[in-house]
Amino acid sequence: MQGMKARTGTLSTRHLGVILAVITAVISGFAVFINGYGLRAWAGTADPTTYTTFKNVVAAVVLVGVALVMRNRKNSRGLERPQTSRQWAALVLVAVLGGALAFALFFEGFARASSTQAAFIHKTLIIWVGILAVGMLREKVRPIHFAALALLVAGQFLLVGGVSEISFGIGEAMMLAATLLWSIEIIIAKRLLADLSSLTVGVARMAGGALVLVAYGIFAGGFAAMGAVSMTQFGWVLVTGVVLSGFVGFWYAALARAPAIDVTAILVGGAVITAALKLGVSGAPIPSRVGLAMILAGASAIAVSAYLSGARETGTVRLDR
Repeated sequence: MQGMKARTGTLSTRHLGVILAVITAVISGFAVFINGYGLRAWAGTADPTTYTTFKNVVAAVVLVGVALVMRNRKNSRGLERPQTSRQWAALVLVAVLGGALAFALFFEGFARASSTQAAFIHKTLIIWVGILAVGMLREKVRPIHFAALALLVAGQFLLVGGVSEISFGIGEAMMLAATLLWSIEIIIAKRLLADLSSLTVGVARMAGGALVLVAYGIFAGGFAAMGAVSMTQFGWVLVTGVVLSGFVGFWYAALARAPAIDVTAILVGGAVITAALKLGVSGAPIPSRVGLAMILAGASAIAVSAYLSGARETGTVRLDR
């Protein structure tokens, strides 16, 4: 993913970005599935924010470890020092908004709503990112984007059982607020990734965000029940934290190489992975085959379109951004 020697004449930068985005979508689908188990395992012992804090600390440790390993590899871009005060300020915003507040809001809301509602609200990320990316990043929206967006949104509606089944309470409001914060973070990160490595931005997001969450946990007394935490609960934190580190690493690597709209649209396809895991592991019925087919079609259309547009790019592929 990072630090690999560049090759020429094989893949354009955008080609690689699309491939990384598809990998991210698969990881995301798996992450949504296992986080449901993690939250249930911690229920009654600690609040969702405390669970999120420990999970994010694990992800931060993994990413810092990767950065230390990459530091000694030839032709690799590991951690890079920001050169301007604006870059430092942007990294702080990424950490606070995306790495701390959004996570706390989302998982507090996740504990109060159904997983289907949570997935639907999170997948509206493509709408907010699309609006911001056009207005602030000047990304181009083609007819394929409108068609794919229609499929993705309609598919999500079918997965929750239609418009009549959508409810909106405090849990849903918290998750929507988190999704809006993540959309803002994506725009800030996209600009940072023009000058800094994806590993730098990823470490800043998770390590900085984890520090904020730990400080909040100490202040709010969220760690008071830590003596009652079992090894099984810590096991879930380790698993979900490692998966989160993989998601963040691939997500920023994809975002550094492909347009934010394309990468976010492809991410919606993770819903298909989540549904497949629920069916295969827990035997849960597929909520809507038509809805899943529409989501798969929309995400695939964007992936293929973005990949084909990468054929117009020339030059050396950067695998170390």
